[in-house]
Amino acid sequence: MAVALAVLVGLGALYVLFGGRYGGSFSLPGTESQRLFDLLEEHFPGTAGDSATVVVRAPAGFDDPEVRTRAEELVADLKDLPEVIGVSSPYEQPGAISRDGSIARISVQYGKESFGLEETSVDALLDLRERRSSPGFQVEAGGQVVSAAEQEAPGSSELIGVGAAVVILLIAFGSIVAMALPITTALLALTSGFFLVGVGASFVDLPSFTPQFASMIGIGVGIDYSLLVVTRFREGVALGSSVVDAIGQAAATAGRSVVFAGFTVVIALLGLWAVGIPFISYVGSAAALVVALAVTVAILVLPAIVGLVGGHIDRWRIPGLAAPAHESETGFGYRLGRLIQRAPLLFFALSLAALVVLAWPVLSIRLGSSDDGSNPKSFTSRRAYDLLSEAFGPGLNGPILIGVRTDDVVGDAAAMRLPLIVGQTEGVVSVTPARFNEARTMATIIVIPETAPQAEETDALVNRLRRIVSLATEGTSAEALVGGSTALFIDVDSKIASRMPLFFAAVIGLSFVLLMATFRSVLVPLKAAIMNVLSIGASYGVIVAVFQWGWLGEYLGVERGPIESFLPMMLFAVLFGLSMDYEVFLVSRIQEEYLKSRDNSEAVARGLSVTTRVISAAAAIMVAVFLSFAVSDQRVIKEFGIGLAAAIFLDATLVRLILVPSIMQLMGNANWWFPQWLDRLVPRFGLHEPQPEGAAGS
Repeated sequence: MAVALAVLVGLGALYVLFGGRYGGSFSLPGTESQRLFDLLEEHFPGTAGDSATVVVRAPAGFDDPEVRTRAEELVADLKDLPEVIGVSSPYEQPGAISRDGSIARISVQYGKESFGLEETSVDALLDLRERRSSPGFQVEAGGQVVSAAEQEAPGSSELIGVGAAVVILLIAFGSIVAMALPITTALLALTSGFFLVGVGASFVDLPSFTPQFASMIGIGVGIDYSLLVVTRFREGVALGSSVVDAIGQAAATAGRSVVFAGFTVVIALLGLWAVGIPFISYVGSAAALVVALAVTVAILVLPAIVGLVGGHIDRWRIPGLAAPAHESETGFGYRLGRLIQRAPLLFFALSLAALVVLAWPVLSIRLGSSDDGSNPKSFTSRRAYDLLSEAFGPGLNGPILIGVRTDDVVGDAAAMRLPLIVGQTEGVVSVTPARFNEARTMATIIVIPETAPQAEETDALVNRLRRIVSLATEGTSAEALVGGSTALFIDVDSKIASRMPLFFAAVIGLSFVLLMATFRSVLVPLKAAIMNVLSIGASYGVIVAVFQWGWLGEYLGVERGPIESFLPMMLFAVLFGLSMDYEVFLVSRIQEEYLKSRDNSEAVARGLSVTTRVISAAAAIMVAVFLSFAVSDQRVIKEFGIGLAAAIFLDATLVRLILVPSIMQLMGNANWWFPQWLDRLVPRFGLHEPQPEGAAGS
């Protein structure tokens, strides 16, 4: 324990000395959007930085002398802000004042991307906005610079999640001491992970939601894994084992389950590197690191703490919550198992139908990226978005950028013709003339669409423009590229879609092999893979219903919009691993009982009896932790929180407590069929003490 605390202090010191900032650049190697960005950095260095848009509403109109004076003072103040390299006055920029004269926009160009700006620089903009805003002169600010700054820091959701876990553990264990063990070890792993991920932010670009995502996963699995070990230890002591023997038994059974489940989660998360999108790979690695730390603490540090506590683990009981350390045959789990065994086909059909219905909305999923219009209305970026949409149309919130690389006069001529051609395209509101750099090696054209950045019509327009500009420059030296926020996420969709089937197949295949090696069975891992896919599909359906269709959106504080492109793949990586946790814990106990009695029905009922309480407690903790992140202001964190909570709830109830027992009852002894030739080929990975030969079928 002293070593663990010393390591924690050392990691804290590293974080203080080398901790970095979140919100790194978004790179997408090998795509048209990234190619355009790279060319802009080379030929238009000043425009490669991010910008902010200051929007002002003045009902008196911008022709009013007093309003004009205040607007010009605001422009002058904006020019004096740190790291600002350019400000366009609405009086000098054509079309920057609405037709009724009451709303104006001011473009503020920074020399760096938002993640590279000093926090004080962005704070200065927000302070100026607040200082200059007054009745009759409403000032709001939007754009990437502002959106990145408005994202909340980690803390509130984590506290809510830990608080909920404390309550659930008290109910599950009925003892303050037993409750404190999983909480302590989970916080130790989470804090260590937070320090290490923070140090990693100094070396790689990590998105702003990385700490919340890693914390969400870390708290959930940290408490979950420790809960399994503590539960098995309490059971051993209750059955008469000494403290030392109970620790050894817990390590040999629950400890192995934790290693197996954690290994699966880590491998699935690291598999995100196969997608080829750096920020997805980095977020997956950060979460994998936290999971690995949770496993390490659960199998190395927790036994030491349990050894210190010893037989006092159930001290400081809460009156009325004296939870049994060992479930009997009269317990709820055993009775549930026997009930299911009376009509296994009925329970199987009903639970399967429920999962299919919940998964149905996924057939209409639309991937993309939400814009500032999905931010809470308390955000200035959301108010700026609404004002721009009202005055200039929603398309102004997401301009489409066309870049043309030229080498000669023929290419220049092609670039100058493009605005006329593009302006005749359906869905285009306006097009700027081609603007060349000083060397005339590249030109940029800005296209304002009719629809918002996250609209399906804007996606279609980007694809049309890519075909049009390619045809218009064919046969010339010009290279025309289409970029912008909408184009970027179209490229993300395309890249993810091309890798997703292989990624899904690899994760499912690896899990199948690991489960086959663990349980020496063919049908058990096949059943597990199908059940996991069903529960994950149901969680996708919930996400679509809430975030895309808007169900319960009013109560959850979310607006309708597309589902983030990277969400399904990242959720799959996390959930497939987490689902294995309950699968391994439940089926290992069923197999343990089967190897003793050779009675499949009795083994299923007994296995359910000793795991129902702990699976329910573990799932309740994870659901509470994940739902606590639904209060986040970040839409992507809400999506992760609700998606993970829905999947874990369904997995621990419909799947593990009903579907799995009903299927294993229907399959009978075939559950444990394993051909001898396959037994010789597949390595062994046992989760409990070796049993006499004969478990494998012929």
